[in-house]
This record gives sequence, structure tokens and C-alpha cells, in this order.
Amino acid sequence: MCNTLRVRWTIIPKTAPQPWIACGGCGGLRAFQSSGKIRLNANGRKLDAWLIYKCLTCERTWNRPILERRNVRDIDPAVLAALQSNDPDWIRAETFNLDALRRRSQRVDEFVEFEIAKEMQRETAHWTRLTIELLVPFPTSIRLDRLLASELKVSRSRLQALYDEGMVRTDPDRADVMRRRIRNGTLVLIDLAMEADREQSWKPLASGDPL
Repeated sequence: MCNTLRVRWTIIPKTAPQPWIACGGCGGLRAFQSSGKIRLNANGRKLDAWLIYKCLTCERTWNRPILERRNVRDIDPAVLAALQSNDPDWIRAETFNLDALRRRSQRVDEFVEFEIAKEMQRETAHWTRLTIELLVPFPTSIRLDRLLASELKVSRSRLQALYDEGMVRTDPDRADVMRRRIRNGTLVLIDLAMEADREQSWKPLASGDPL
């Protein structure tokens, strides 16, 4: 719509999830952190791959299985190349594989600290609506209401009131969406027609550009 200011927020968690594993060095459950290194073992046409983790207390290693006895011909060439080169971007994405971590550990710690990049996508004069597109390439535990409150300098109670009044909407919309984790591709639509300070306050906060 021509009266809409559109921005994009890219949210990157600062710390990858940390699984808790029975540590042979410490003699109990301990938090482990990815080393960023892959270990490979080839046996004929079969390949095993592990992501190496280290105990945060004693640095004893734990190898988290990535591939087990997989025929090389059945592995995506891009994945195989990433494993063989210890590609840091691929490995970082894999450290956020919560499903895999939960299958292999008794507990997984997640962290709410994040970095955010804000980009103006469409600017228009006399705008009255704000649309925020959320890009969340890695899973994060931050809730939508906490994200909006911290970045737009609005209390969570006011955000919830605006949502209840239909002034804040999301696409897709879900039950209790304001208290749920943010998801990649979510659009947040805010009607600011009644906010006199939208140009001086809301715009710089939403776009990341000071006046």
C-alpha cells in the first residue's frame, strides 16, 4: 500500500544452543559448545561425519553425529563440499539444528542475546502504516513482544493492547502470537495513523536510521 513504510529486520542470535551431555572428564552432565570443526571418516563408499563439541568445563570432546554410514553418492554435493572444507557458514547453521541436538542430549540451553540489522525496504511520504518483515535465519528463543518492545521502545503491555485493538497484526497470524518465538518470514503490520510522533520516533527506531 502507498501509505506503508516497509522495513526488514534480520535477527541473528549471538550464541548457538548448547547441549548438556554426560561428560566423561567431569563425571556428570555438562554444557558443551561447538568447536566449529567437522570430523570425517570414510569406509569405502560409506561416510560418517560428526560435529565436534567441547565441554565448557574441561574441554573434553563429544562428536555429534551428522551423517552415519551414508553412501557418498547419496549426499548432496553442496553438503559434502561443506563437510570436506569445514565451511564455517554451513557449520554455524548446523549448530542451530535444535531437533538434532534434542535427539542427542538431555537438555539444550538457548540464549536470547541477538544482533539485528535493519533495512529500509520502501519509504513513502505521509505514511501511516508500518510493516516489519522479520528474517530469522537461525532459530531463536526471543518472543515477538520482547523483540518489538526492545527495538521500538514500547512497553509490552501497550503492544498487547494495540494487538487486542487490531492496530498490530501479524502475517501469518497465530494464537497468542505476541508471546511466541519469532519466525522467519513473519510480517508485523502496525497502524500508526493516530500516532503523531511516527515520523520522529517510530521511523528511526524501525529503520535503524537516526533523523
